Amino acid sequence: MKTIKISEDINYSRRRFLGVAAMSIAGAEFIKIGSANAQSSQITPAGAPTIKPGTNTSFGSLKQIDAGVLNIGYAEAGPADGPPVVLLHGWPYDIHSYVDVAPLLASAGYRVIVPYLRGYGTTRFLSSETCRNGQQSVVAVDIIALMDALKIQKAIIGGFDWGARTTNIIAALWPERCKALVSVSGYLIGSPDSNKRPLPPNAEIAWWYQYYFATERGRAGYEKYRHDFAKLIWRLASPKWDFDDATYDRTAASFDNPDHVSIVIHNYRWRLGLAEGEPKYDDLEKRLAEGPVITVPTITLEGDANGAPHPDGSSYARKFSGKYAHRIIKGGVGHNLPQEAPQAFAEAVVEVDSY
Repeated sequence: MKTIKISEDINYSRRRFLGVAAMSIAGAEFIKIGSANAQSSQITPAGAPTIKPGTNTSFGSLKQIDAGVLNIGYAEAGPADGPPVVLLHGWPYDIHSYVDVAPLLASAGYRVIVPYLRGYGTTRFLSSETCRNGQQSVVAVDIIALMDALKIQKAIIGGFDWGARTTNIIAALWPERCKALVSVSGYLIGSPDSNKRPLPPNAEIAWWYQYYFATERGRAGYEKYRHDFAKLIWRLASPKWDFDDATYDRTAASFDNPDHVSIVIHNYRWRLGLAEGEPKYDDLEKRLAEGPVITVPTITLEGDANGAPHPDGSSYARKFSGKYAHRIIKGGVGHNLPQEAPQAFAEAVVEVDSY
């Protein structure tokens, strides 16, 4: 394992994190962190204590706060004066992706914030006149507004799927707000122009739902069958994850948000250049289209059984110029990595804090 010099505060936090996990999870399985080289490592069975996925099913009561154009619903765990960590979900998922990660990080002394993105759960637009926009930059603007509302100047930010793209954007455009980054599937910033380039057929077929959403039939189909549609995506994206109906249904309730379909459809149509973004975000999108390098300390993660479209780790390593490590999480871990492998995700957050 690569040796990392860390402060006494982080050392204490990490020891407490592992100690609490060891004492509270009876009969746990174990993992250890190994390293293939300075830039890449793997997490394999037999080492530090782990939490069994699905140990927790609820965050308890949620909070609401006005932030930018939204009233954002979010879960919070850990001490109010702890180092802040903001964790972002993707589509078609919600805050329950972090239902086991949050208490682990809280036990290590972190203040953990897990918001519903626009179009999910209890998050609502403040005005009926606001464009139901799903373009990539606007989701990042939402999170910056949330941090402002919560008076969080700088945080460790982690995410997967839409959440990973959003963390990438915040780290790239507002590095002063991002202490460190944990990103599943690495670097996901794109643009409609770059998305015009065709992929080989075996790659294009993985994006079938994107093309479905480009049609009015697709919008109507998602509106009518969103519960079953999202469940199919879960199965395809995490083919080895044996989730039960209760686990899925807890998340599926968040898709009943009145703006959910509009946000999802706009997001995928915007990617293909089939829907316009808002002009006030043009400058941000222009900067993102240049593929900005991310300078903050970063750990990227990938599940060994991710069935969703995702780039190979070697294709984006150069996009991270700060201290950086990439890990493959083994054991049949799919796209929803924080929920399928919560200990590995939480460990990455704690470690990147020491970089």
